[in-house]
Amino acid sequence: MKVAPSAVRFTPTALMLGNIVTGCSVLAPAGMLPELSTGLGISIHAAGLLITFGAITLCIGSPLTAWLTSHIERRVLLATTLAVLAAGNLASAFAPDYASLLAIRLVMLAVGALYTPQAAGTAALIVPVERRGGTIAYIFLGWSLAAAVGLPLITFVASRYGWRAAYGVIGALGCVSFLLLLVRLPAGLRGTPVDLKTWGEVGRNNNILLLLAITMLQMSGQFAVFTFMGPLLKKLTDAGPDAIGMVFALYGVCGFLGVAVASRIVDSWGPYRTSLLFTSLLLAGITGWALSAGTLGLMTLSVGIWGLGFASTNSMQQVRLVAAAPPLASATVALNTSVLYIGQALGSAVGGLLFAREMLHPLGFVAAGFVILALVLVVLTRPRVVGTPA
Repeated sequence: MKVAPSAVRFTPTALMLGNIVTGCSVLAPAGMLPELSTGLGISIHAAGLLITFGAITLCIGSPLTAWLTSHIERRVLLATTLAVLAAGNLASAFAPDYASLLAIRLVMLAVGALYTPQAAGTAALIVPVERRGGTIAYIFLGWSLAAAVGLPLITFVASRYGWRAAYGVIGALGCVSFLLLLVRLPAGLRGTPVDLKTWGEVGRNNNILLLLAITMLQMSGQFAVFTFMGPLLKKLTDAGPDAIGMVFALYGVCGFLGVAVASRIVDSWGPYRTSLLFTSLLLAGITGWALSAGTLGLMTLSVGIWGLGFASTNSMQQVRLVAAAPPLASATVALNTSVLYIGQALGSAVGGLLFAREMLHPLGFVAAGFVILALVLVVLTRPRVVGTPA
């Protein structure tokens, strides 16, 4: 379906705001682990499992829901997904215990798994090919803003008013985003249906499989530390809630800047070189965290460098996958989101085990090891023909 440019002037922004809600819904526990631990009478490790189990649900749900819902009109699909995220966060605010909160989260994220890949796929339907890379990167600014604004706000609200209030704020934001998407997203948008043949073609494409492995390793390295960043800063530097909130804010602001720069240069540099740059920044930041563990100033600086690569690396993965096999984009973008959540689950599980055993300094080096492997694979996926975009 061809869409007039005037009809989609603010549509990428509406899609990006939906990613803010999705990002906050996924990342929220990381910003209030101490409050969840105290309020629910559980350990920090158990609170961190909200992210681990949520990520497992997301990694299964993303390709499964992409397959089951590929025939549904995009505005209905995306708006319904945001409505469920809003309702899930509001219900979380009233959860009576840990088991109830976990159950609500798993149901909410099973549906929420739809949003990010389908938003990226929708971008490919509403903009010309030459603007596709920049538009997808822009839509992923929502994840950067979720970290830049959402996580510090969650930390601030939870430390002063409790974790229930923080979930209420996310739920209210979800309601606003739902209404904006209904107004701005054109009706009648439909992607290419995803069938079993599509998954078979993806499985036979070695380049796509390598790109998916890069996503998993990048996210594993980050979430080994990120899931427990607040408690790690507290234990290693005795940082308070405000200082921790500032570190989260710096991480997100730098993530915003990273995606902004990536979206500007990707169409001229190409996805490969842009990906190589920001994966290198990701590695530099996490290595800096590992080497400076215990010194708040240096750890904060490292988080800023890490933040530059945090969301831009994933947006470049989406762009590279779309460019590598445009007819398979609906499936590959969904699978990329799925392995992203596998990485979150793996990283948060490894980080949780090390945190529970007080192995706080080795944790950073383990995280860096994952990202080193990701950088090696980025180099291995360098386009062999000059001028190819992937």
